[in-house]
Formats: sequence, structure tokens, C-alpha cells
Amino acid sequence: MNDDEKGKRFLELIDDQNNFQWEIVAKLTSLISSDWNSEQLKNELKTLVENHSKITKELNSLDDKGSIL
Repeated sequence: MNDDEKGKRFLELIDDQNNFQWEIVAKLTSLISSDWNSEQLKNELKTLVENHSKITKELNSLDDKGSIL
């Protein structure tokens, strides 16, 4: 992957990561409102955190020369 492709992918991943962060905040807010009693919200939150972690790992792998981040 050349530097232009890496840069484009980096920006896409940052956008995706930001979207997941907002979704995580929304799910946490809902979960707190439910007094932590919603298994569905807990599972959705777990999935969002897992997806966020995958994006973070991919972002880190793009920065093989320490130049992007």
C-alpha cells in the first residue's frame, strides 16, 4: 500500500473510529439509564468496543514507519 492509499485508509478508519466512539457513548448512556439491567445493551456495547479495538489495531498497523500517527 503506497503512502497515499495509507493516508486515505487512515482517514477512513479515523472516521469509523469516531462513529464507534459516539455509538459507545450512546449505549453507555442508555445502559446507565436502565440501571445496567439490559443484557441487549451490554452485548451491543461489547460488540462496539470490539469493533473499535479492531480499528485501532488496523490504524496502528498502517503506521509502520511511525509517520502517520
